[in-house]
Amino acid sequence: MLAIAVDTENSRRHIRVDAEQLAGLVRRLGGEDDRFLVVQRVPDLPDVFIQVWHEAGGSYLLEHRDGSAARHFRTTLSEPEPVAAAMTGWARTEEGWDAGLDWELLEFELPGPIPELDLGDEDRTLLEARVRETIAGGYATRGELAELAADYLVSGDKHPVSRAQAQQLVDRLWLERVAEQASWQGETDPERLSRAFAALEAAGLTARENFTCCRSCGQAEIGAAGSPEARGYVYFYTQATDAAASGHGLSLMYGGFDGSAETTAAVGREVVAALEGCGLSVAWDGDPAQALDVTPLNWRKRLIG
Repeated sequence: MLAIAVDTENSRRHIRVDAEQLAGLVRRLGGEDDRFLVVQRVPDLPDVFIQVWHEAGGSYLLEHRDGSAARHFRTTLSEPEPVAAAMTGWARTEEGWDAGLDWELLEFELPGPIPELDLGDEDRTLLEARVRETIAGGYATRGELAELAADYLVSGDKHPVSRAQAQQLVDRLWLERVAEQASWQGETDPERLSRAFAALEAAGLTARENFTCCRSCGQAEIGAAGSPEARGYVYFYTQATDAAASGHGLSLMYGGFDGSAETTAAVGREVVAALEGCGLSVAWDGDPAQALDVTPLNWRKRLIG
């Protein structure tokens, strides 16, 4: 698998595809709502990406950015195969992946310097703590984190953090986390959790991670989140993610779509078995009215972005 995330015009995201899957995404370009791909590394690195645009009957416009708007290049190709080959070489960080292509440097109006944040110590500490907590949660993109940072200290008409300042702050804290996770070895607990959820989804449950903001919204929306044929559900919401990232374990909501206590208890037992089968521990007394608590839990979720 390639350590990349591929975003398409139709808002689909493909994470850690292999070379043939990436080539397939390139070959199919040209249809309505399917004219471009944007590929980032996993984890995402600021101002590092490769992208392609193609309309039916036209050329392939392949671009890549190498760390800043001052290093943004484009080449034009007539067939999908060399596009896919270049994108695969980029994804693998192969030396000379860009050789043999006629690249031109694109010129952009470069942004001016970003003013330093004018915050008191308390506000700065609160803002950084909130961003770090959400980064540790592991589900937010850099763009989503910047929106959070820009809005976090808003009060009435007072907007003390601009979007540019927010992105600069987020990128600094994001790269700190990228460096930290580079030392992690092997499968982490969140990856075990994802593996269990994938198995439960395949077995006929709707299984969703970091789903909605709270339990009330989750209960209202989980019915429409998966297959109409699903027997039941399991999920955790973003407040639970924050708690897990802070070292407090993870509470899972679960149940059957028929609303019966018997089905809910059966779903609970199925979820517990899947989690334990993936190496996680669950505290639950069998009461269908009680949440499942995954604990102890070392929440080291690798970033995607």
